[in-house]
Amino acid sequence: MSKVVLITGGSSGIGKSIGEFLSHKGFKVYGTSRSPERYTSSKFPILKLDVKDVSTISTCVQSLLEKEDRIDIVINNAGVGITGPIEEIPLDEMKNHFNTNFFGPLEVIKAVLPQMRKQQSGLIINVTSIAGYMGLPYRGIYSASKGALELATEALRMEVKAFNIKMTNVAPGDFATNIASGRFHAPVHENSPYKLQYENTLKLMDSHVDSGKDPIIMAEAIFKIINTENPKIHYKVGELLQKFSIVLKRVLPDKVYEKMLLNHYKL
Repeated sequence: MSKVVLITGGSSGIGKSIGEFLSHKGFKVYGTSRSPERYTSSKFPILKLDVKDVSTISTCVQSLLEKEDRIDIVINNAGVGITGPIEEIPLDEMKNHFNTNFFGPLEVIKAVLPQMRKQQSGLIINVTSIAGYMGLPYRGIYSASKGALELATEALRMEVKAFNIKMTNVAPGDFATNIASGRFHAPVHENSPYKLQYENTLKLMDSHVDSGKDPIIMAEAIFKIINTENPKIHYKVGELLQKFSIVLKRVLPDKVYEKMLLNHYKL
């Protein structure tokens, strides 16, 4: 019997690549979008879901269960970017960001757990970010939201273990997607004390995304995790240097690591 997969944010970027790859491998894949009517040519069904709207999460899960009567795998992929000096990012934008990147995935998990408990099986994969392992300049709020999801997953994983439900994090590095166009940018104010540094950092971040790896690499990694009997707590997918930066953070003194980041971003 083909396993049923639900991918939030499955209409573009990494989510779309994962969905197409898993569909090709014989899984019954359902993606989600706030506007599914825009994706009529998708290679797998797109259901309506807004991670910031709990009622749409509940409706989506119920609709999927009516179609398939089970949910085997959930991939919490929906997320947004945010950049700017923390001092200059409006509080509402920070809260909106956390609602999408942190509270939203938790609500999706809460919505599917009763069914997975009933099945006595299930796998939840939370897509985080290598940026969630470190506080990055002008991406501090993004780093914080992804880091929070990493830690919450560690706790949830232990809480649901008794029900034979498995959970893991997958932290991608930079991939060639449209995340840069969709993220919130705090404006570069002419009279801002951060103007020059923030402007230069933005250009560097965008160049990293533009030259990023093909999202199919993430799809292959997800497929491998699905076929792993006991998934690890954390996975990292991306350039060797990006993954190695996490190792360096663990072994280097804090100030040495901070200096390394300052040099990288030319700050």
